[in-house]
This record gives sequence, structure tokens and C-alpha cells, in this order.
Amino acid sequence: MTEPDPLAVWRRHAGPCALLDGFHALKHALRFGARVPVAVTTDRAATLALAGELAPDVRDALDGLLAEVEPEAYASLVARPHPTGVAALAVRPQKEAGLEALARTPRRAPVVVLDQPRNLGNAGAVIRLAAGFGATGVVTTGTLDPWHPTVVRGGAGLHFATAVERLGVAELPWGPVFALDPEGEDIRGLKLPDDALLAFGSERSGLTPELRARADHLVALPMRPQVSSYNLATSVAMTLYHWSATGGAPRVP
Repeated sequence: MTEPDPLAVWRRHAGPCALLDGFHALKHALRFGARVPVAVTTDRAATLALAGELAPDVRDALDGLLAEVEPEAYASLVARPHPTGVAALAVRPQKEAGLEALARTPRRAPVVVLDQPRNLGNAGAVIRLAAGFGATGVVTTGTLDPWHPTVVRGGAGLHFATAVERLGVAELPWGPVFALDPEGEDIRGLKLPDDALLAFGSERSGLTPELRARADHLVALPMRPQVSSYNLATSVAMTLYHWSATGGAPRVP
């Protein structure tokens, strides 16, 4: 039986699927149940060896999935070739499933809300953080597509480990909104509830008036005077760590 041409399969699925750029993105997507119709590599033996060393739990899945292609063919599929020479396409979760996950009760971990984010890489880093802390999901407002290939690359494929959706402020899931703002209450005196929506404005503009009006609490991170702001991903990391350190997250054995 003739094996299907991986490039033809790629072209057939490229539109509706998410690009997994690099070995680690593919590894994480497989671990968290993504459906991957095609995966390519410039060196199959080397990629399987890497899996055996770093991700033996998905090596067999990769063995049945990876197709070797010429470097020129691989480079034609991705905007920026990854050092691992691996790329794949994964079926994006249905929006209905994401909305159901965000609305499920009781909520045992916060939802991170990025209000009008601008930087694709920062959005990806936030999704990676949210997955690591076990957050319920990440919601963006505004025009940035949280499933843009650059965001997925920055998230290392961990979009499949948490709910990731773009919604309007009026569509945000239920829960008390704790919005980060320099004029807010010092976070060190607060315990963030598990069902919170943790909202972060853009580094340049801060919170939009719509999100500020929706906020139940304004919260400030400790910051030295004359320092204007933290990087977005840093702010999210500090806030999620505070939530976890005050009893919110299950401890890893």
C-alpha cells in the first residue's frame, strides 16, 4: 500500500489546523490529547532519539506519525524553521468545548484574561504559564488571535493543556474579576479565590475602560518606585504564583 504524501496531507489540513512548530510543541500537544493528522521532520532517527531521551511517553506515537521530508520541503511549510527540524498540524479544539471548560463549575483554578494584548510572543508565554500552573484557561480580548502560529510557538504547544479562547469583555465567563492595576490593593495582602478571573492589561495602555468597569477588585503587584511596569508574562507569573502559594494550586508530589 502506498504511503500518503505528507506534503499533500499537510496542504489539505493547513487551513483549519494549528501549526506546531518544533519538537517540544508536538510533544506537548500529543501529551494533552491533540489530534495530529500530519507531522514531518528533516531527520526521523534523530527526532525519535530525542523523544527517547526527553519524552519517552510519546515516542511510540511519534514513531507512527513522523514522516521524513527534505529540508527544503520542511522550510516551505514554516515561516521560521525550528532548530529541531520538526513541524506538525493539530486540529484546533471546538470553541464550544473551550467555552464549556471556562464555564464549568465549581472552578478550581483561575482564568487568565489578557485585555487587548499586543505581543504574540508574550501571549504564548502566558499560555505556557497558565498550563504549568493548571489554570482553567486563557481568554484574550481584542484583535490578537491566541491561536496565531507565533502564539502557539511561544506556548510550546500547551494550548492543548488549557482552554484558549478570544472573547469580548461582555462574554467573559462568570467569576469575580481581579484586575491588575498600579493603583490597586497590594496583592500580598490578598488571597485570590480559585474561581477568579485574573485580568491583565497591555504593557503600554493598561486595562481598557470596559474591563476596568467589569472588575470587582483592582490588584497591584509590588514594584519599586520609578519602575513603570513589568513584562506581561512576568506579571502573570507573579500573580499565578501568589494564587498557588496561598493555597490555590495542588502541590506536585
